[in-house]
Amino acid sequence: MKSIFNILICILTFGFFRCGGNAQSLKEGQLAPDFTLEDENSNSYTLSDFRDKSPVVIFFYPKAGTPGCTKQACGIRDNISNFEDNDIAIFGISVDSKEALKKFKKENNLNFPILSDEDKNVSKSYDVLNNLGMSSRVTFIIDKEGKIAHILRDINISEHANQVFELALKLK
Repeated sequence: MKSIFNILICILTFGFFRCGGNAQSLKEGQLAPDFTLEDENSNSYTLSDFRDKSPVVIFFYPKAGTPGCTKQACGIRDNISNFEDNDIAIFGISVDSKEALKKFKKENNLNFPILSDEDKNVSKSYDVLNNLGMSSRVTFIIDKEGKIAHILRDINISEHANQVFELALKLK
């Protein structure tokens, strides 16, 4: 009963404060937790594979297909050439199933990997899992050494793509 009460409180007050999962346990400068996740087509991506190769942008988002998440993902889609032309890897991660991600990607013509963290282990390791059981909207920019260079907790979804590109570009 207590967890239902907590969820209701979070739902009612979501706009006023975060319901946990704000990546407070991670700090800039520390090694990013490694992971291997699959996209909607079961292609695997491992963070450490990018070490010594390129900066990596990882953006966690709450739920595929919701207005804010769609706007954020489409912003990346519309600016993907900036990332690709500068060898900056970018991944969206949510706790959605591969099936939900497949629909989300197709409906929005997304042209970058979105990864399923359905078991929520990666969201937990990045301390972004909120009290609603979803990933909070937090972005990590990882340098070529695999260290967290930036953690963005207060995201303006309209400016997100440009902001993360500019920060990642400085890590080249």
